[in-house]
Amino acid sequence: MADVISPQPSRETDRSAERLKRIRDGLSSRHAREKRFRAYGLAAIGAALAFVAILFVMILSKGLPAFTQATMTLDVFFDPAIIKVEPKPVPQQGQSPAEFRRATLDWERQVTMVNWNRVVETAIKNAAPDMEVDTRQALSIVETNERFLLRDRFVADPGLLGKTIPVDMLGSANADNWLKGNIDRSLPDAQQQLSAPARALADKLLEEGKMRFAFASHIFTNVDSRSAPASAGLAGAFVGSLYMMLVVIVLAVPIGVASAVYLEEFAPKNRLTDLIEVNINNLAAVPSIVFGLLGAAVFINYFRLPLSAPLVGGLVLTLMTLPTIIIATRSALRAVPPSLRQAALGLGASRTQTVFHHVLPVTFPGILTATIIGVAQALGETAPLLLIGMNAFVAAVPATPLDQSTALPVQIYLWQGNENRNFFEARTSAAIIVLLGLMITLNAIAIFLRTRLERRS
Repeated sequence: MADVISPQPSRETDRSAERLKRIRDGLSSRHAREKRFRAYGLAAIGAALAFVAILFVMILSKGLPAFTQATMTLDVFFDPAIIKVEPKPVPQQGQSPAEFRRATLDWERQVTMVNWNRVVETAIKNAAPDMEVDTRQALSIVETNERFLLRDRFVADPGLLGKTIPVDMLGSANADNWLKGNIDRSLPDAQQQLSAPARALADKLLEEGKMRFAFASHIFTNVDSRSAPASAGLAGAFVGSLYMMLVVIVLAVPIGVASAVYLEEFAPKNRLTDLIEVNINNLAAVPSIVFGLLGAAVFINYFRLPLSAPLVGGLVLTLMTLPTIIIATRSALRAVPPSLRQAALGLGASRTQTVFHHVLPVTFPGILTATIIGVAQALGETAPLLLIGMNAFVAAVPATPLDQSTALPVQIYLWQGNENRNFFEARTSAAIIVLLGLMITLNAIAIFLRTRLERRS
């Protein structure tokens, strides 16, 4: 019996080896799945970054050329044979202010009647004396607004009469398109925006250095223009957007934060608060165009607020932003540890003191982030503003939130539909760059302030 060997240890060894093999295979399989998951995640992040990079490259490649504009430097002679006006009135002894003002207006009316187009035409022809162009061809390469700028310069300084001074004049949109190559030069004359002599004149001035591409600062200083598209700018839309954002910040932030604090910290849990919470979550998913319809019906038709005013736009965007701020603020309040509230209450603080002295300071970074996200979202909205009339053509910078104005997203929408696509396609991308720059600035400020507040807390 002692010579008989039991097979039990061998079987146990085989089972252990098989179990170890299954464990190793399982670990290898889990590690392989983890690696694939990480690879999928990295691929998704890479694809997202690639799409964002493609978007920015496309916008920058189309928009950056719009920040330079064809500009010519001409020697302008204020010819007395063309500018036939009397000397500018000066105050006379015994003359009342009203009489002097009337005389000045009469003189300015005479200056307005001067053929300033002829002054511009003469300066262009003198810049290229060997070119044979008629009046229409010469004036087609310069922006139509330049004659009014010459008039205003003469009104400000009548001593220019009989003098020759260098003047920078903005090239027309058609000349800018031609010189930048936005139009195929091989197209026949019937499909060109400029006549053949005008195209040759623009090329010669560029070759001789009398026309160049200069920084288009008027994009930031001028308002939109239909009669002079090359001088159209974003000043009115930019100020209108700032007024709207001011209204949103003043109204949406305190109302949204106060609502979130009450619902999260003080409101009883009953059917009414449950209904309010459900409606807030539903409002966050409502399309923005619905808020535009609400604003048109309530603020314009019922309250009779001015049409196309930043105040109305700000009120509509406030309604649209409130759910975002409330939901994000409540999430920040929920993230505060309950031990902080319990410690404050245990030391004798009231419910109000606990919330405003201990809980809210901790949530300031989250509330600030929610506010900036809501404001940035409102800054890029277009549909609700179209429904309250902010797509109207307004050729002035609004002085107050009650003045008629447009906004940056709406200005982008209007320029995109302009008939001169060759010129305004680049100008539209430039406006998008300005809007993105403003949004990135807001987010950078939010990140900076959030970092400072997190350090203090």
